Amino acid sequence: MTPDQLLTFATVADSGNISRAAQALHLSQPAVSGQLRALQEWFGEPLYRRSGHGIALTEAGERLAEQARQLRQVYRQAQAVRDSWRGLETGDLRLGASTTPASYLLPRLVADFRHAFPAVSLHLSDGNTREIVERLPALDLAFIEGDVPSGLPADTAVHAWRQDEVVAIVRADHALAGKGAVTLRDLAASPLVMREPGSGVRRLVERAFTDAGLAPSVGLELAGVEGVKQAVRAGLGVGFVSVMSMRHEDGALAALRLLPKPLTRTLSILVPHADAAARAAGRFLAMCLAVGASDGG
Repeated sequence: MTPDQLLTFATVADSGNISRAAQALHLSQPAVSGQLRALQEWFGEPLYRRSGHGIALTEAGERLAEQARQLRQVYRQAQAVRDSWRGLETGDLRLGASTTPASYLLPRLVADFRHAFPAVSLHLSDGNTREIVERLPALDLAFIEGDVPSGLPADTAVHAWRQDEVVAIVRADHALAGKGAVTLRDLAASPLVMREPGSGVRRLVERAFTDAGLAPSVGLELAGVEGVKQAVRAGLGVGFVSVMSMRHEDGALAALRLLPKPLTRTLSILVPHADAAARAAGRFLAMCLAVGASDGG
C-alpha cells in the first residue's frame, strides 16, 4: 500500500466512477485501475463493486475511504503550509465553471488575476452545473448557477456570489418581440428550445412552468447558450438564457422579461476542502467576492 494508492482511492470514492477519477487525476484509466487492484490486494477484501456505469463501495471500501480522505486532507494542509511560505510565486489554480460564469464573468477576473500573479498557472474548465459539481474533488474553486446541490462534502464552503436573471428570447420578427415582457402562459403554446439536462437554466425554467401549472412542449434540446440562440435565430422556437448573454446582441433576437416577477437565480462559488484551500484559491475568491459586491451582488 502506498499514499498514492490511497489518494487515488479517495478520488474514486468521491466520483463513483473510475474513468472520471482518472480524468480528475490526469492519469490513464488503466493506471487508476492498477492502483485500485494493488490497494485491494493489500487490504485483503473487496473495496468496491461495479454498479451501472460506475462503482459502489463495499462496507470495507467505505471504511477505508474515510481514512483515504483524511490522508488527502493532511496532504492538502501540507500543501497549504508550503504555499503560505512561498507566497504566490508559483502554483496551480484549478477553476471549474458552469456556462454563464465561464462565458460572461470569469474571463475578466482571470485576466486580472493573471496580471497580478503571472507565475500562477490557471486552468479553467466549463460545463453545465451538474458536470462542474461532479468535478468538484479535482477543483480549487467551482462556479455554479441556481440551487446548491445537496450532498456536497462536509468541508465544502459555499459563497452566494451574484444574482442573475433568466429571460426568454425570440426572433426579432416574432409576434411577441415588441412586448418586452411576457408571462409563461404567453409562451406555453410555442415550441421551446431548451438547454441540455443538468443545465441550471433548464432546471429553473422547468420549475417555473411546473409552479405555474403549465406543461409546455420542448421542441429542441441543445448544449450551450450559443446553440440555443442560433436555434432561436433560425425560428425553431422560444429559448431561455441569462440576460448577460444578450449584452452584445446584433438585434436579430429580442429578450423578454418574465411576468409577474423576473426569473432570477443565484450564482454561487463552491470551495472544496475549504479548511485547506491553497493561497491562490483564497486570493482569487477574494477578488471575485469584491467584484460581486462592487457590482451590486
